[in-house]
Amino acid sequence: MATALGNLASEIDKIAEFRLYGRVTAVLGMMVEVGGVDRALSIGDRLHLQARGGKRVSCEIVGFKDGRALAMPFGALDGIGIGSRAEISDAAPVIYPHEGWLGRVVNAMGEPVDGKGPLGDGPKGCPVKTQPPPAHARQRVGEKLDLGVRAINTFISVCKGQRMGIFAGSGVGKSMLMSMIARFTLSEVNVIGLIGERGREVQEFIQDYLGEEGLARSVVVVATSDESPLMRRQAAHLTLAVAEYFRDEGKTVMCMMDSVTRFAMAQREIGLATGEPPASKGYTPTVFAELPKLLERAGPGTGDGSITGLFTVLVEGDDHNEPISDAVRGIIDGHIVLERGIADRGRYPAINILRSVSRTMPDCNTAEENALVRRARALMATYDNMADMIRLGAYRKGSDPQVDEAILYHESLERFLSQDKNEPASLESGYHQLDAILSMIGEAPPEPGDDEEQAEP
Repeated sequence: MATALGNLASEIDKIAEFRLYGRVTAVLGMMVEVGGVDRALSIGDRLHLQARGGKRVSCEIVGFKDGRALAMPFGALDGIGIGSRAEISDAAPVIYPHEGWLGRVVNAMGEPVDGKGPLGDGPKGCPVKTQPPPAHARQRVGEKLDLGVRAINTFISVCKGQRMGIFAGSGVGKSMLMSMIARFTLSEVNVIGLIGERGREVQEFIQDYLGEEGLARSVVVVATSDESPLMRRQAAHLTLAVAEYFRDEGKTVMCMMDSVTRFAMAQREIGLATGEPPASKGYTPTVFAELPKLLERAGPGTGDGSITGLFTVLVEGDDHNEPISDAVRGIIDGHIVLERGIADRGRYPAINILRSVSRTMPDCNTAEENALVRRARALMATYDNMADMIRLGAYRKGSDPQVDEAILYHESLERFLSQDKNEPASLESGYHQLDAILSMIGEAPPEPGDDEEQAEP
């Protein structure tokens, strides 16, 4: 009770004794110029435009030019014209999450959009945009976390507080993989951000992919592709803000965002509208400045809680070296690569084990587990190097014992990596199954020449 009263008093203290108003001086596309209040505003502040019919349009200050403030709206600018009144907002954007948010779907403003009634307010306000915990005060990455996906658990183990990227082109299975992790992971809370998602796919993801079981311990934040770039950017920050609340409550949080690329696109639209020069592939410099500010908020906290981050990256044209992919890889702690060629062969999830890396391995594994993983990777690498010749029938059996061995194990390893969307897989069972596969075929084929030596009298 005392804490709630203290927070309320703090909010009351922030209320100004008077209100400031400005006027709209120009509207260019999605950019609104506001005059008369430039010295009372700073980047990131909010103001509300008064439109015809009493409608209010919320905006955020994104720049300044010639003594006027440049504001970008969160919604449509219908009814806004020259001379429209602009009221400065005193309070910074804050949300009040609590346990009742679990099982709910909210928009970028933290408002419920699932038709289940109001959310109510928690006792403590959480700023939408915050700084990551100080590096010297953060805990280290914790023990391995069971994600329920066999290929990831075994070959790309993820630890509590680790940040991983899921890199894939469109239609390769990112959403399906996220839903499997949301339903099967042993984390206590899931916070899922759908950033720039297709409107028709939101209900499909929530009802068909996530299901009641996954939704019950999840908070879903949605900003569809038709919403303004500010709404899409804010949805990403709100996703991390909700995850931070549960982390500070001592929970093990799984934060999933689909996708970081659409967050970058939204930031690019904002940057170009304010006159920033385009840099790499049209992305403005602020895009690459904002990415680490967002992604670094995930990870271990200063207490018992942690945020394990899984951020999808939409690889444009299947080019894994495009600017956003490169930037994200340099920030996070590993990457999971989904490959279209594997999906075309009918193996799901379509994870390319040889191109995927977890930076916490092999330190989080036992010596026996590392030995199993190394041997399986070596077999897959050998087969991959000769795959074209094998498929064409150009490889002659007995030419290379290592290739012969890789061919023997190939089908078994492919079945091991394949997993039905409704089939959970534990950490322990994955290593046991892999051990059984690598032990069941027996000894490697004889070295060339062994038969001739045995035939000699």
